[in-house]
Amino acid sequence: MRFVWAVVAFVLAAVLIGAGIAQRTFVGPDSQQTQVEIDEPAPFVLLDGDVLRTNPGVQTLIVRGQGDIFGSYGRTADMEAWLADSDYNHVTVDDDGGFAVEHVSAAEASDETDGGEGTAEGGDPATGRDPRGSDLWLDSFQKENRLVADNMQLPEGTSMLVAYDGTEDAPDDIVVSWPLDTTTPLAGPLMVAGGIVLLIGLVLYVLGIRHQRRGRGPRRKGPGPLPATEPIDIAVLPPEERAAIEGSLETPTSAERTPSVDAPETETEDAEIVDPEENDSKTSMRAETPARRRRLLAIPALGLTALLAAGCSADSWPQFGDASASPSPSPTVIAPDNQKPPAVTEAQAKRILQTASETLVEADTAMDVDLAGTRLEGPALAARTTEYALRAKIADKALPAAIPTDDVEVVLPEATDVWPRTVLVLSKSKGDDTVPPVLLTMTQADPWSNYKISNMAEMAADAVFPEVAATWLGTSLVPADSAFLTIPPAELAPAFADVVDAGEKSEFYGQFDDLALTLAQSLTDSRQVIVQGLADKGAAKTSKVAFDMAPTTDAPISMTTLDSGAIVAVSLTDTETVTPTSSDVVIRFGDNAEAKALTGATESAKGVETTYEFQLFFSVPAQGSTEQIRLLAVHQDLLSVKVIK
Repeated sequence: MRFVWAVVAFVLAAVLIGAGIAQRTFVGPDSQQTQVEIDEPAPFVLLDGDVLRTNPGVQTLIVRGQGDIFGSYGRTADMEAWLADSDYNHVTVDDDGGFAVEHVSAAEASDETDGGEGTAEGGDPATGRDPRGSDLWLDSFQKENRLVADNMQLPEGTSMLVAYDGTEDAPDDIVVSWPLDTTTPLAGPLMVAGGIVLLIGLVLYVLGIRHQRRGRGPRRKGPGPLPATEPIDIAVLPPEERAAIEGSLETPTSAERTPSVDAPETETEDAEIVDPEENDSKTSMRAETPARRRRLLAIPALGLTALLAAGCSADSWPQFGDASASPSPSPTVIAPDNQKPPAVTEAQAKRILQTASETLVEADTAMDVDLAGTRLEGPALAARTTEYALRAKIADKALPAAIPTDDVEVVLPEATDVWPRTVLVLSKSKGDDTVPPVLLTMTQADPWSNYKISNMAEMAADAVFPEVAATWLGTSLVPADSAFLTIPPAELAPAFADVVDAGEKSEFYGQFDDLALTLAQSLTDSRQVIVQGLADKGAAKTSKVAFDMAPTTDAPISMTTLDSGAIVAVSLTDTETVTPTSSDVVIRFGDNAEAKALTGATESAKGVETTYEFQLFFSVPAQGSTEQIRLLAVHQDLLSVKVIK
């Protein structure tokens, strides 16, 4: 019966293992691919996000061509605006679920995007616009001859762009791929179960053989007892035989005699001498032989099972849900129904800031104003221009500090779908505590321009940053004349300048916090130091000094906070004018190396005008609030030194 069950187990094991192997052997293709058919070439191919979402699962874009192939994805509206003055092929999904390719000319694109962002700066359609390096893309990638953008899951409202350099016609060998479910969760368990059943069958087979051998008994019977021997009477034998026997029975000599033991001859001949230890060893060997055979038979079965299990990937086993921790709830922010998308994502802002920082480091090293101008504008660029002029004349003047980019703490983009667009960023340094956090604003003028930093200042250690909206939500710009703040943004810079000039007599003195008042007092004290310096040199009667702090012509940048207040960036100039009191007096620069470097002179008969620039960030509360205007960040630069003529 054991043999019957062993055969049944062998058959069942073969079925189970065969079924598991068959599942992995006859699995179908692991992806579904669709070719994009392009008939009319163009420098760009725009694939609508619905094209990549035609089938479920992660999306893979495969582009083949000759040369460096560029791919990027971004918001569909942004990409269409960027392509407004270019020819391109637009790939969409038709009513039947297939791909439809429409060739869009530059004139048609411009008509569709009429609204201010339709054409490049200057009004003429651009030819050969290079898409590489644009800040508009959410992400981009580039490969030679074969571009594979995999593991994508483009959300609604995004599209893909494919091109070479914007001049050459874009690649036309484009394939969109989606994964197919090729998992066989029962293959692994089936093969393991088959291996276990095979092992059981082998055990049953060995037990059957052992049982059969025990049931047969001994294979051969031993000989029976020998008959007893009787003495032979030699007297009756013939004389010849008797003489032979008597000769053989002659008594041996004493040297040949040996002791003997009287025992019956029959018992000596028939006795079998057995060593007890040898007998135990033989019994042990007979007992161990079946067990050893079972082990030897089990080893191949276990090895086969382990080999089959090891050859199975994770797709061959059931996948149970991850027991991951539930995310903790975060504060709820409800977006209005008409909420515009944020200008940038957090990852996009970090990439832009990193690129801007690297560009400025390169420009600072080479003292290249034009290169710096690709990432700076307004007050920030004016300060850099003066910095390069000073370093060209003063050899030991240090480089400007680089923008820290390793810990971007706050990204507050403007929520808008038009241009210009503004982003506020607070960035810190992780590895160097001596580097202060940097607060800056950067603006993108149009779809084809990169973001440029206009205001940049170091955040004070005691400053408290206000609560702002999440990056994915964005915020809105506050008009310069807004009446919803305790002071309109356009009046903030003049109000602070009045505090510096008038001190406690200023009507705005009580509206600013202690940090802002401390800064105003330090500026007032520095003015007194200059006046006292002239007096100490005996020039108080021969020269006079005047100070004037005023806002620059750059408009303030104001971004709404969660408490209905705003972060306002302003810039001011503080002008110091020293003039002689009589015509026979000259103003000498003495050891003022910066004045000499910027004017190219050592003295002036009519006087000298020195201008400092201040970039300031304030947190302005909402109208009706009892809070004060808080100073967040400040940066001071020497802007110019001029000889009065």
